[in-house]
Amino acid sequence: MRFAGGVKALWPLALSLLTVGGVAQARDSLGVFEAWGAFRDPGTPRCYAIAMPVAAKSQGFAAVGSWPRQRVRGQVHFRLSRMRADEAAVILNVGDRRFTLVAGQVDAWAPDARADAAIVAAMRSATSMSVQTRDARGRGFADTYALRGAATAIDAAALGCARLR
Repeated sequence: MRFAGGVKALWPLALSLLTVGGVAQARDSLGVFEAWGAFRDPGTPRCYAIAMPVAAKSQGFAAVGSWPRQRVRGQVHFRLSRMRADEAAVILNVGDRRFTLVAGQVDAWAPDARADAAIVAAMRSATSMSVQTRDARGRGFADTYALRGAATAIDAAALGCARLR
């Protein structure tokens, strides 16, 4: 586990995600593992591993979350760095695997729990992943993520919610 450098990079993202309606919500940090952080929100309850794209100026993020009360575990979520063009496909490349995601204007998810599990499995063995689509002006773009530390952060988040219901 590395706490230098990576912590500072993740805190702005974590703080922006932890505010709802301008009011900060209490979250527990479960650790920072390379480029990935793990957090627990006992009030909801939910736990998630999260990372920013390699291009740190981006507003996007990748997260793998669990909601124990809804019996949802390992759900993959991407916030795109730009607004997506209507009808533009969103493709996730993880190592040599390729997944088509379901998307809104700025968010994308796996189409089902089976795809979530396949994506998380691919993340565990790859070194990077990228989400590709076209923006509202029709320009192609990709958000790229380093996967070093992702498996540990995903496991820490899953353990963080193991007893919450």
